[in-house]
Amino acid sequence: MSKTINWGILGLGNIANNFAHDLILMPNGKLHGVASRSLDKAKQFSQKYSATRYYGSYEELAKDPEIDVVYIATPHVFHFENTMMCLQEGKSVLCEKPLGVNTNEVKIMIEEASSRNLFLMEALWTRFIPSTEKLLGLIKSKIIGDVKFMRADFGFKGDTNPNGRLFNRSLGGGSLLDIGIYPIYLSLLTLGIPNDIKAMARISNTQVDSYCAMLFDYNNSEKAVLESTFEAETPTEAIIYGDKGAIKMHSPFHHSKRLSIWQNKELNKIIDIAYKGNGLYHEIEEVTHCLLKGKTESSKMTHKDILDLITLMDKINQQIGLSFDTLKSK
Repeated sequence: MSKTINWGILGLGNIANNFAHDLILMPNGKLHGVASRSLDKAKQFSQKYSATRYYGSYEELAKDPEIDVVYIATPHVFHFENTMMCLQEGKSVLCEKPLGVNTNEVKIMIEEASSRNLFLMEALWTRFIPSTEKLLGLIKSKIIGDVKFMRADFGFKGDTNPNGRLFNRSLGGGSLLDIGIYPIYLSLLTLGIPNDIKAMARISNTQVDSYCAMLFDYNNSEKAVLESTFEAETPTEAIIYGDKGAIKMHSPFHHSKRLSIWQNKELNKIIDIAYKGNGLYHEIEEVTHCLLKGKTESSKMTHKDILDLITLMDKINQQIGLSFDTLKSK
């Protein structure tokens, strides 16, 4: 592969705009093609971000021989079919979270990518944000001792339109898949896989969760207390508690720019850590590094990590009485 990575973007909503903005900052990345179901929208997007080509169908973009990797930013329930289409056309894929709506989908996508020796990663930008990298280093240094428990929440008052993305079951709506994934992922990063899960939710009249509370228990009795909701604005912060202190990831914790460290009941240190662009730059940088090195998965976001995450989410959905089985993934 050449030193310049040719990108395609499939699905041109808000997050795709943020991604395209940050891709421009990448010295060895080029926006080669963009695709929307609306040709006019694709044309406008391509002009805004200087894309070489634009398409009025996803299939055309997937077949473009000059594209190396596709960023998929369509609604949750389409991630599986869009990713599979791109992989089967020989394209590596960076797909927005959640990679799939259930474990079965994710397994099939990983198997497909592996069989074709193609790169595949879930675009969970939190892992690559500099403050998250710093947090992991601080925990490893034992500055707060051994981690005993953590709390994390993510909540905002969402648009209750039943046909909108947040509350529409047919689009993979609900707080768990959309924003609950962030507290859950942070718990995986800091404490690993729990041995017991307890979850409760409030189910909306569109049959998705508008609020979800989770309690994770671990082998050494560590705990994680997690929440997600579309019902109210919440602090959207995370605190990791150790036996010698605590670290706070300031709001919004999933792309925080500030960490505070407490020791002996006192604020010991505040660390301000900026990220580049809109924050998506860092995951683009990781994908670029992996592709140039010929890797098919990131060591920071391995296929196992992705499977662990969706397996946890499936277990939670089972407890709260939701499922998002799709015919194409059976």
